[in-house]
Amino acid sequence: MTVFLLIRHATNDLVGKSLAGWTPDVHLNEEGRRQSERLADYLAQVPIAAIYSSPLERAVETAEPLARRLGLDIQVLEAVGEIQCGEWTGRVLKELAETPAWRNIQIFPSGTRIPGGETLLEMQMRVVAGLERLRERHPKEVVAVIAHADVIKAAVAHYAGIHLDLFQRLVISPCSVSIIAVGEHGPRVLRINDTAEPPSFPKEEQTQEQSEQKMQETDRPIG
Repeated sequence: MTVFLLIRHATNDLVGKSLAGWTPDVHLNEEGRRQSERLADYLAQVPIAAIYSSPLERAVETAEPLARRLGLDIQVLEAVGEIQCGEWTGRVLKELAETPAWRNIQIFPSGTRIPGGETLLEMQMRVVAGLERLRERHPKEVVAVIAHADVIKAAVAHYAGIHLDLFQRLVISPCSVSIIAVGEHGPRVLRINDTAEPPSFPKEEQTQEQSEQKMQETDRPIG
């Protein structure tokens, strides 16, 4: 059985504001660096055999404190890179939320293509294929994979048997850990969105718009 620790990259200045996508040189901010150090403390005693990361800087930087703590190299894995955002790369979320394509991808993500980019189904297929290759490479080992919110949601949805059109119900916060064990008798989802901190909840009296804005601050719907 292979155990995957699926870790979302720590926060940066674009989280909840715009879609970074594959934009180069998006680095962790001060809070993100603190989060990555806490992550290393939290996982220091876990018998991690290998660390893989999306090639994007914000993911690699999240992996670095953990790699130093465990004395492991960071291996770049293209398969768990961010969804290709195409024409949406760098766009402001509030502006995108007003477009028909954005609304469609919330309702029917499995069948909607980002203009000039990937469909979520294409992204899910490459991510799962990449994880399955890791499972062959690391039987009976614990593997850390640092990636992105939608990448992790798509992987969790696949292994939990959740249709991709429902994956937006999952929340993956910055620097959170989700754990999936996959063996010959099938997968088991052991943990989702563990931030090692007390959970926060939207207040009941918040408007829908306020609730959505708060959610965007911690878990962008796309990217």
